[in-house]
Amino acid sequence: MVLDAKRVLAELGELHRLTGDSAAGARRVCWSEDWTRARAFLLERLEALPVKVERDEAGNLWALLEGDSDRVVAVGSHLDSVPGGGWLDGALGVLAGLEVLRAAAAADERPSRTLALVDWADEEGRFGRSLFGSAAAAGTLDLAAAAELVDVDGHRVPEVLAAHGIELARMGEAGGRLERLDAYLELHIEQGPVLETRGEAVAAVTGTAGTERRRLRFTGRSGHAGTVPMALRRDPLAAAARTILAVEEIARRHGGVGTVGSVQAQPGIPTAIPGEVELWLDQRHPEPGPLAAMVEETLDAAGATAREQDVALAVEPVWSIEPIPFDPRLVELARGAAGGGEPIPSGALHDASEVARAGVPTAMLFVQSIGGVSHAPDEDSRSEHLHAGIEALGRLVAQTLAG
Repeated sequence: MVLDAKRVLAELGELHRLTGDSAAGARRVCWSEDWTRARAFLLERLEALPVKVERDEAGNLWALLEGDSDRVVAVGSHLDSVPGGGWLDGALGVLAGLEVLRAAAAADERPSRTLALVDWADEEGRFGRSLFGSAAAAGTLDLAAAAELVDVDGHRVPEVLAAHGIELARMGEAGGRLERLDAYLELHIEQGPVLETRGEAVAAVTGTAGTERRRLRFTGRSGHAGTVPMALRRDPLAAAARTILAVEEIARRHGGVGTVGSVQAQPGIPTAIPGEVELWLDQRHPEPGPLAAMVEETLDAAGATAREQDVALAVEPVWSIEPIPFDPRLVELARGAAGGGEPIPSGALHDASEVARAGVPTAMLFVQSIGGVSHAPDEDSRSEHLHAGIEALGRLVAQTLAG
């Protein structure tokens, strides 16, 4: 299966000009006008192909090219982006998957199995819960908990979904699509520096790291910055700062990663001691034991520093996913398609994680990222590496169909 990598890159550039720019980055936050515009961009191109296009109950978009069997080999990723994101994250896998359908449709014979392209909805987690659409399909989305989630502007999940014709209570019905899948394949940029360090353009992926995400809220006593003596303060921001340092130390010691990506202090002015501080904590590790230890030690450290500062601590679980290994046979096929280099684990989450979690044989290919930069306007990959990744996906799809 020979894919036209030049066409894929041209369409990626066109999509970015339509829904972003080089200075501010991608604007395809899920359920936004720009995301809707990106979906329309994809649908317009699907109209030229002999495919059946469907939107499932979770808002995921499917395009199916009928094969000799109704069993399905699916390719895909996500069109949505983080605010100010990069032009390749997610979109590469969707538009390369579109090219897979084009190549199969142009072939002299029908594929041995039905081919599907899927654009998963809200992979990036607009409401703090990543992999929203693929989790709904996999049956791991807690609908009751999801109903309480809000985005950074205070918009609630049910209202946002309803505006796009999605009923939260019915999202679990999207799982029926996965029952026909024999394999799921995803092409993505690495979003890290490993392949650049190794000097490799493309690599297979062994699986994705486990993630534990929590919201920590420290509550003390607000006061005037100039009149409250240090010994009498109950400063939640001091407790939060010490916790952040503990997160870093614990992650380094266990060989994982820990990130506090958001800190909000109230009232948030320079002349007042904060009364309340909220931080978002994200911890990841490819092995379940060390990940559990990281969480336990971090919460112990947060509790200890809260007591030292005489502030209250509330911990709210936001989301978690265990480490997910990909299918060994498909990983080997992906390794061969990528040129035979050693597969690498993914520290980032992907829709492939939820699909594999649901029991579908899954594999991924990573393309080298320049400087390991992602979720930023300057995210990029060299064109020759993108060509290599797109061509590797074509080989992987052909080998999977033949297996």
